[in-house]
Amino acid sequence: MVTRPLPLAIVGAAVLLGSCQEADPVVLSLDGDTVRRSDFERHVASVEARGLGPLAPEVRQGLLETFLEEQVLLIEARRRGLLDPAAAPEEEQRAVVRLLAEAVPPPDVTEEEIEAYFEAHAADLRVPATVTLRQILVGTLNEARDLKRRLLRDPRSFETLAGSRSIGPEASGGGVMGTFERGQLPSELEEAAFTLEPGETSQPIETSLGYHVLRVDSRQPARELSLEEARGWIRERLTRERADAAVRAFVAGLLSRARVNHEAASRTDSSS
Repeated sequence: MVTRPLPLAIVGAAVLLGSCQEADPVVLSLDGDTVRRSDFERHVASVEARGLGPLAPEVRQGLLETFLEEQVLLIEARRRGLLDPAAAPEEEQRAVVRLLAEAVPPPDVTEEEIEAYFEAHAADLRVPATVTLRQILVGTLNEARDLKRRLLRDPRSFETLAGSRSIGPEASGGGVMGTFERGQLPSELEEAAFTLEPGETSQPIETSLGYHVLRVDSRQPARELSLEEARGWIRERLTRERADAAVRAFVAGLLSRARVNHEAASRTDSSS
């Protein structure tokens, strides 16, 4: 049998195809679908275009891991008929949501598990101390001292004075600022807010906004939550933690079936 040489055009096309594939290697393959380095580079470029780049190598590596996870989910969604190959990005996101809802059903959380969590974390399940405040904000120390003198004579005039004298945004509401936990107020105001008794007004306090005279309308001490109060929060936390773990396990299972070439994805064009 005489073997005839391949036409030069076919040989040239094969060489060119091999060269293109080497320049744009497969970084992920799963169930016959492939993702190439150029796909990842387009993803990197889109991230950098949003003002996050150029990306440092460690950031790029983290982005690669997320990209690979997203791609195996999209491949699995297509395999299950949940996603058309020509779908738009927003359709891809919806398909992944449907896939996870189908593949990772919501976990069950029993009353016994809620009670066990409560027993183990009761000391951490606390309602923080809060204060409900009003303020009068003025521009000068003399104005603030004058307001303090007026309030000493007639404490019940606070709302009226707030409405007529305060330059704060809450003036029209009688100076009501709201209810606050520690750490939610400017540091200059916090100490006074949490040491005054209900109905007491502070001395003038200076901040970058001006001079504040505070009044504590009410305060609630920190306390531990009851099981009844904490039940909904505990159920939500356990459900979220288990759902997250189940999704991670599902994605890890998909990646374990895939062939991943991290080295090819990490290579830059200049090193190809």
